[in-house]
Amino acid sequence: MNHLPLHLIDASSSQAADVTVTGVATEPHVLLLPNDADLSGLDLHGVARIELDFPKFTDGRAFSQAVLLRRRHGFQGDIRAAGDVRVDLLQQLSRCGFTSAVLPSADAVALGQQLLARFSGFYQGDALQAAPHFVHQPTHPPFTPVANTTGARA
Repeated sequence: MNHLPLHLIDASSSQAADVTVTGVATEPHVLLLPNDADLSGLDLHGVARIELDFPKFTDGRAFSQAVLLRRRHGFQGDIRAAGDVRVDLLQQLSRCGFTSAVLPSADAVALGQQLLARFSGFYQGDALQAAPHFVHQPTHPPFTPVANTTGARA
């Protein structure tokens, strides 16, 4: 089960029009970060959304930034993936703490929703739940030993 659902946005929609086409946020309380930004001295007071950039498909530094923002900085707002974001990144985006992603077309959004719906949970921990799945949900009741009253060997 995704802890925070990944909201998918069509880049050509009006919802994405106020995003980062020019690299400048047109909404208040939005912080745009390049994928080489130093996060150590960030002041996140009043920030509602952080946009992390994927300048090309093979550059995944924004994944690490999202994990750091969630775990070290405790950021609870929207972390949005923008740039060269493709549907095969969506599961990993969700597990690293992203809550929204801008995809290139409505077709990509539809395909992404289908792909995300295929997985209801993961065995490993992730950026939001560090403990593995079995720690959260035991798969069987606790073991209770039964005394051997017949004298048979086990």
